[in-house]
Amino acid sequence: MTAHHYPTDEVLGALAASTDDTPVVMVNLNRYRDRAEYPADTPEAGLGLSGREAYLRYGIVAHAAITSVGGRILWAADANEVVIGCEHDRYDEIIAVWYPNRAAFLTLAAHPGYPESHVHRDAGVEQAMLLAVDAEAEPVLRNPFDPV
Repeated sequence: MTAHHYPTDEVLGALAASTDDTPVVMVNLNRYRDRAEYPADTPEAGLGLSGREAYLRYGIVAHAAITSVGGRILWAADANEVVIGCEHDRYDEIIAVWYPNRAAFLTLAAHPGYPESHVHRDAGVEQAMLLAVDAEAEPVLRNPFDPV
């Protein structure tokens, strides 16, 4: 099975070309590795972190980037079981992130430290899916990266 972690150039091009200026919610479906797989030359390589612990390191930086572009984490929850689908459709966590528009989502990469934080995401995530959903409202239920 091919692991998908990032949007293709084609998808990014379509997002960049979009004239849709309405709010969007990006629904993240994440399946974590049992043990994070860091490159051998990184300080975290020998720490024995779980995939979820590695993703949390990414998430703290991502949260700062999201807020800097006017976005908000709306909701996050553990996904417990696949009710309809196959085992390969299983994910561990769902995170919904609201952005004022697609252009704001695309500017995340310019946030200081964000590109470098992807080492943690790559180490922790076995499989990911990202769905763009049209949005109107901004209800906030839970933010897993807020240190409150």
